[in-house]
Amino acid sequence: MTDRDAAHSAADVLYGSEAARSAEGYVQTPVAYDGIILAGFGGPEGQDDVIPFLRNVTRGRGIPDERLEEVAHHYRHFGGVSPINAQNRELKLALETALQARGIDLPVYWGNRNWAPYLAEVVTEAADAGDTTLLAFATSAYSSFSSCRQYREDLAGVIEQTGLAGTVTIDKIRPFYDHPGFVDAFVQGVRASIEGFLEAGIAPADIEVLFSTHSIPTTDAERSGARDIDWGEGGAYAAQHEAVAAWTMARVRDLIPAAADASWELVYQSRSGPPSQPWLEPDVCDVIAELPARGRRAVAVVPVGFMSDHMEVLWDLDTEAAEAASEAGLLFARTPTPGVSPAFVDGIVDLIEERLEGRPVAERQRVTTLTPSFDICRPGCCENVRAGFKPAVAGIAP
Repeated sequence: MTDRDAAHSAADVLYGSEAARSAEGYVQTPVAYDGIILAGFGGPEGQDDVIPFLRNVTRGRGIPDERLEEVAHHYRHFGGVSPINAQNRELKLALETALQARGIDLPVYWGNRNWAPYLAEVVTEAADAGDTTLLAFATSAYSSFSSCRQYREDLAGVIEQTGLAGTVTIDKIRPFYDHPGFVDAFVQGVRASIEGFLEAGIAPADIEVLFSTHSIPTTDAERSGARDIDWGEGGAYAAQHEAVAAWTMARVRDLIPAAADASWELVYQSRSGPPSQPWLEPDVCDVIAELPARGRRAVAVVPVGFMSDHMEVLWDLDTEAAEAASEAGLLFARTPTPGVSPAFVDGIVDLIEERLEGRPVAERQRVTTLTPSFDICRPGCCENVRAGFKPAVAGIAP
């Protein structure tokens, strides 16, 4: 912890509960929350929604509609409907059921950053219902600007835009990439894929497991995570994915000893920036094309960066990566995302209970040996180099 952290005042943690504003990184005192905000990305639900949705996603970047159409065809291929909203409706219902089963009487409000229902609408709805001490669960597990800080900034913006400062407080659940409830789906998926390949007569040494996540600009990756921790090349974003992939493979090898001879690698997908801007590599399809030269006969692609089967999974993996594997003459499997699996839903409830109880860090569930995820992000965490710092909940300014 730096001197800056130790000296921060409650005013440095915007719009947080009293416990969050007085915490040093981890909130280890109970908080009586009134409700849960399920904060999603959002997606179009018809052809007429596609371009307006993409304008929302890229707001402030000045991208013309003709360039947005280059991405729009992914959505148009599926009738202009992103699966993500239906998945979040299903998750909301599953979470409500699981909370009730644990005896936790909290409403779940679902709102999106980029499409209806918008976060501002549901935060206002919560406040009108008298639920003013809120805990947000963002549907993204890792540390980076787009997967964490942007949610935090949007939640702060909602409080400012709605005039609810002084009335509503919003805390945020920590990045949950290494919670066992999240990683369980990847362990089970890799295990099933390798067992399937072995049954098909593929030798373990001829199997490649590719853990795939969304690529981001290298400048964003380098600034991801707490700035006073040396995460190595690629910042916290790359380190967290590497750690989850390594743990997953270690667990699978415990379950299937023959899997010790299978190779694995972290790869990236869904790049959207100009060619002149460096993004994290290697690309999943490029690696798949190289696998025959490495002697591989089968590839399992694991969407380790994704919580559910939304567009980047359906198009970039189930369509493009599958086609790349077919062209390379490889057997192909894509493993499941956590979705609404019982292990994952129970894991979200456990993360909520952490904050309701003020659970000590040493008692929190996690599977990697990286620094435990902070409840209150450190100063300068996950900077957006292009736009600079904006007010954000659940973190010490800036």
